[in-house]
Amino acid sequence: MPNLSTILKGEITRLARKEIKAAVDPVRKANAGHRREIAELKRQVASLQRDLKSSSKPAKVREPEGDASPGSQRFSAKGLKSLRAKLGLSAAEFGQLVGASGQSIYKWEAGKAVPRASQRAALVAMRGIGKREAAKRLASMQ
Repeated sequence: MPNLSTILKGEITRLARKEIKAAVDPVRKANAGHRREIAELKRQVASLQRDLKSSSKPAKVREPEGDASPGSQRFSAKGLKSLRAKLGLSAAEFGQLVGASGQSIYKWEAGKAVPRASQRAALVAMRGIGKREAAKRLASMQ
């Protein structure tokens, strides 16, 4: 036969858990709601920051290909490599379009050499064309 104190202790524990659960559940639900609101606010702040950043940048104005200003004739090996990949050309073909050898193109892409000013102007002119235009220019050169 169970001891009266054991039964009483078990009942008190059961009732205490029930009361605690009743007191904690609304707080738990409110906490989850607050977390959702915070996450939504963070998304809104990030979106507003992106909008602000894009609106504060000056609009890019594309200049005609033949009229490249000295400031727009920057050179980056990584940019050259991605441009050649975008156009889908071999180094030799790209060199024909720019007026250089395929080996020069490889050296420029590796960062071992930099193009001359005249070649930079040709590279700047290549930035605005697509695959079809590049293929058309190659065909007209041959």
